[in-house]
Amino acid sequence: MKRRQFLNQSLCLSSMAFVAGSGGQSLLAREPIVRSGPPRFQLSLAAYSLRDYFEFNKGKRKPPRGDGPAIDMLGFLDYCVEHGFDAAELTSYFFPSDADDDYFRELKRQAFIRGMAISGTAIGNNFTVGKGENLDREIADAIAWIDKAALLGAPHIRFFAGTGWEVANHPKRIDEAIDALNVCAAHAASRGIFLGIENHGNLTVTQMLEIMKRVDSPWVGMNLDTGNFFSDTPYRDLVKCVPYAVNVQVKLTMQTPDKKRYPADLDRIGRILRYGGYQGFVVLEYEEDQPYQEIPGATEKLRQALSRQ
Repeated sequence: MKRRQFLNQSLCLSSMAFVAGSGGQSLLAREPIVRSGPPRFQLSLAAYSLRDYFEFNKGKRKPPRGDGPAIDMLGFLDYCVEHGFDAAELTSYFFPSDADDDYFRELKRQAFIRGMAISGTAIGNNFTVGKGENLDREIADAIAWIDKAALLGAPHIRFFAGTGWEVANHPKRIDEAIDALNVCAAHAASRGIFLGIENHGNLTVTQMLEIMKRVDSPWVGMNLDTGNFFSDTPYRDLVKCVPYAVNVQVKLTMQTPDKKRYPADLDRIGRILRYGGYQGFVVLEYEEDQPYQEIPGATEKLRQALSRQ
């Protein structure tokens, strides 16, 4: 499939998805991101890949697993350098509970002197909890983290909109989530930070495209996770979403609608990103066992898949 054909098909499918998801109303998708030149990929690693070896997880101290070396964020930067990554995603869950502004500035400095880009960070927000104090707290925490990302020098934050279950059972919650995302997008724009809305929480491709339509900011796109569409046609779902991607997260497995795992076709994912004209970070998020032993081989497979013509 030629690149132009790919983009035309993606636009057509996206528009059809909006019509199907809006009671038959005629809605056109927001225009895809305009890029110039050929596809370009920068390989990054998510700190989540070594999640069991960090001392902190979401502000709580925990003993690291003993089958591999314990690690902190500085050590993670060194690990990414050692294994030839272009960048590192510094997932927020693993920062020390007392991390302050000086900590983030120093981590930014340490990344720079290593020649290591920070591809982004991530938070675990949920905007489909329903109106009230919980949602207000989620928004306040997200805005605070946008400010931390600016200190850290992270150009992108993986953002969650909410869960498909909550939207299915409380349809108004997608409206509430979109309102919350618009508030956060305005603040992110003021700090020069991209929000990548992730297809997390079993949100469908139709719901993701609706969010892209209704969160109208040039600082918002998709954090496209290749393993998070639990459908019968996950690769087709990825094709529809690539034109809106501001960050891509690659997993080594995919899941059926009943959550059975099977190996991802990395070559096919690489072709989808190339024909979609994607330019930007491609982040390996390793979720399987024995990460210290297996990440190097997985990285080489992904690197090869991205470089094939």
